[in-house]
Amino acid sequence: MRAFLFSVGFWVISILYVLMAAVLALVPGRGGVRWAVKRYATRMVQLMKLIGIKPEVRGRERLPPPPFILAPKHSSYGDGFLMYVQFDALAFVTGDHLERFPLVPKVLEKLGAIVIDNCGGPEARKDLAASFARAAEDKRIVLIYPEGHLTKVGEHKRFRAGVWHMQEASQWPVVPVATSLGLRWQKQDYAKYPGPAVIEFLDPIPPGLGKDEFLERLGGAIVSHTDRLIEEGFAWDKANGIVRAPEEPTSETEPEKASRDT
Repeated sequence: MRAFLFSVGFWVISILYVLMAAVLALVPGRGGVRWAVKRYATRMVQLMKLIGIKPEVRGRERLPPPPFILAPKHSSYGDGFLMYVQFDALAFVTGDHLERFPLVPKVLEKLGAIVIDNCGGPEARKDLAASFARAAEDKRIVLIYPEGHLTKVGEHKRFRAGVWHMQEASQWPVVPVATSLGLRWQKQDYAKYPGPAVIEFLDPIPPGLGKDEFLERLGGAIVSHTDRLIEEGFAWDKANGIVRAPEEPTSETEPEKASRDT
């Protein structure tokens, strides 16, 4: 019943705010679209709370003065909602698959989103650099998922070098972010589970590191702290009698040393 109620609320809220954002995208200026998307994310976080998911934010005291780059773990479709409500006018990196939907390209443009080619390669790297330069001019906080994929809880993909290139271009600090939201809403799964869902801002990584050293430090921080939050979440589940579906989260890890540039 929890998952059903969430799904109904998710689609009702999404349709309402997508239509609102599409209309506001036709209005001069970016303020209207940014307001609508911020409200949309806020409503989604409220919906999570209604079904027993308890968002918790840790480590805000570690955040440097803006601008900076956020590099979070990505194990839930809800990650973006939790991150978006933490900041004003957050810029984010997304794949070009979203541009296939009607009116979405205009909304992304008004948001100042950084849209890149999902296929990667040199052209994607050029697009990332050009789009990031525009966001950097506004000195906005930028969010990029360094693994480039949604992952199961306990699974870790190779960390890509796009975030390092962004830091090289801007000389901004990069803030790794660990999360356990995937325990409550894994990837795009229908099932939802009550309990704490933590996002934790970790110590910023200053500019000036070589690519391999940077990726090792970034990946090490995200993996170790996310695994700690997951263990903490499983302990809470056990203490509170939370029973999960037969397929438990895996513990697969790809090599963290990235050889791809985006």
